[in-house]
Amino acid sequence: MFNVAVVNIKDVIKYLVSIIITLIVVMFLARYFSNINETEKSSKTNILSAIMQNTMLICLDETIPGIKETNKELNVNEDLIEEETILGKLLKVELNMYYFKQEDSIIADTPNNNEQKNNTNVPQKTDVNINEIQTGLQTEIVTPIPLADAYTTVYNNVKIKNETGYEITQEMLNADISINKENMVIFHTHTCESYTSSEQYPYQPTGNYRTTDNNYSVVRVGNELTNYLTQYGYNVIHDVTYHDYPTYTGSYTRSLQTVEGVLSNTPSDIIIDLHRDAIGSNSAYAPTVRIGDDYAAQLMFVIGTNGGGLWHPNWNSNLQFAVKVQEKANEMYPGLFKPIILRNSRYNQHVGKAACIIEVGATGNTLEQCLTSMKYLSKILNEI
Repeated sequence: MFNVAVVNIKDVIKYLVSIIITLIVVMFLARYFSNINETEKSSKTNILSAIMQNTMLICLDETIPGIKETNKELNVNEDLIEEETILGKLLKVELNMYYFKQEDSIIADTPNNNEQKNNTNVPQKTDVNINEIQTGLQTEIVTPIPLADAYTTVYNNVKIKNETGYEITQEMLNADISINKENMVIFHTHTCESYTSSEQYPYQPTGNYRTTDNNYSVVRVGNELTNYLTQYGYNVIHDVTYHDYPTYTGSYTRSLQTVEGVLSNTPSDIIIDLHRDAIGSNSAYAPTVRIGDDYAAQLMFVIGTNGGGLWHPNWNSNLQFAVKVQEKANEMYPGLFKPIILRNSRYNQHVGKAACIIEVGATGNTLEQCLTSMKYLSKILNEI
């Protein structure tokens, strides 16, 4: 009597292949990790941790909107909550790691980091003359490589691109609002944003169209607007605190603290967060309008709502303010403003009845074009 064992040759081959693959993977991983020094390990761990933390928090923000207030305390950057879908946000954070790269480039490329942290290089007051600002000039949009102006709503010739779930009605935009114009506040959440270097304003960027030199950044643009509005008799508080340096993540959390501090001493309804359009896919994009003989960078309102779940009782009045400004702009200098963008993110605009983001030009514009825009913007604000 013999015991006979039946062996399935296919099973044997399958097990052998599995063992070989496992050994190859183990050998590869062992060799890979043996070549990574402790510094690199720490760096990769920190980046992975940051990615996982931001991704998880963003997912929670989408599914449980009320949790955003808690996340804000953890220094979560509301910039990350701008994509239309959760998949877009995940891809933006995990694959591109855009914000990590920007933060690293600012820190690595900026000279004299310790000396720059106090933000002492405030632009000097420039000579401006409001009597030289003309109206009734011929205007024409002359953007070299234009992008289509997408919009969903038109009210009194004002175009609005509504990226929220709210329906914008005529009644919402037609209501009268009472705005205290005694004080105005101008600040910059992304203080280091800058423009294309030019012969008149040459500078060395420290990062991707960014600089800590306030004479060439969006701070210089805010300074110009302040100088014009002051000549019109307004009391303007222009805060030049860095909010995106030395770290970019958490810019909105830090700028909120700044604005709340300013408002505690100087109450104001009109609060302008002055930015540069951060279109990254086309660095040559330079939205431009010719007003008479001047070439000015186009402007754009970005208005936030409570669509993301954050408390924001002022978003309707903020939108009404932007619409009224743009109505007047279309009368005086048609083409100076691009369509208003309405988004779910709050952008700290809950702090005022006329709080807004105004984006001045894009990366392809020069600083002189943006300074010219402030001349005409100040005239419009004074008219309304």
